[in-house]
Amino acid sequence: MANKVTACRLLKFTKNLHSIRSASQLAVPLSSVFSSLNRFNQSQRQLLNSTLLFNMRELHMSKPLQMFIQTQDTPNPNSMKFLPGIEVLGSTTMDFSSVSEAFCSPLAKLLFRIEGVKSVFLGPDFITITKVDDETNWNTIKPEVFATIMDFFSSGLPVVNEKVKSDDTTSHSEEDEDTVLLIQELLDTRIRPTVQEDGGDIIFKSFKDGIVHLKMQGACTTCPSSMVTLKSGVQNMLQFYIPEVISVEQVVEDETDRKANEEFEKFEKKLE
Repeated sequence: MANKVTACRLLKFTKNLHSIRSASQLAVPLSSVFSSLNRFNQSQRQLLNSTLLFNMRELHMSKPLQMFIQTQDTPNPNSMKFLPGIEVLGSTTMDFSSVSEAFCSPLAKLLFRIEGVKSVFLGPDFITITKVDDETNWNTIKPEVFATIMDFFSSGLPVVNEKVKSDDTTSHSEEDEDTVLLIQELLDTRIRPTVQEDGGDIIFKSFKDGIVHLKMQGACTTCPSSMVTLKSGVQNMLQFYIPEVISVEQVVEDETDRKANEEFEKFEKKLE
């Protein structure tokens, strides 16, 4: 039994050397790996050698995940955009301002474990990380974010659990249906792509009495220039194409956020 345990440990050590983040070759020569088998007798070494060779052959035949993660600065100095070069959420986005909201995303939960991470935003093909404050150094956070993203996508786990439904509830009257469709069309085709380039997103929430209520996400949430973008950019464009729009206002916390915070508070009370 002791020999089998030792063999398993040695095999695990060999696989760790052949990390998916490393090149296709082992980090050390095979001779140095097999030299550690000298303490076993000849029959034991033959058994362990054949086991290791079979598993390493299988390891080399498997196709490694090629990933080159790029980073991109955003207008928000506390937010950084990470581009893994593969699809993240596809055609949708999700914003997590706390670990309690990230219950539906295995990837977001892992990223929240990194010290200094305040919020996580998942885009179509990017991930935006917002740090807690100006004093937190990106040089400390970035290596852990790189490792977490690489390990996650190599695991094959879903970014978001399939059972979770996206929050796309909106509020408006039937009389404003045509106006709302025009607002959403402009947002989706002219405004959101530009905002997503900066690591964030703008979500339509409601339209009432000429007031458009929008929610900023990702890097835009705490960006110093978010209000300028909202008023000078979004409001001016909507008013130019849609005369019914009087003003654009930001929604800081909606019903979904309130419910999530309430559930998290209940959970914390149970732990006390």
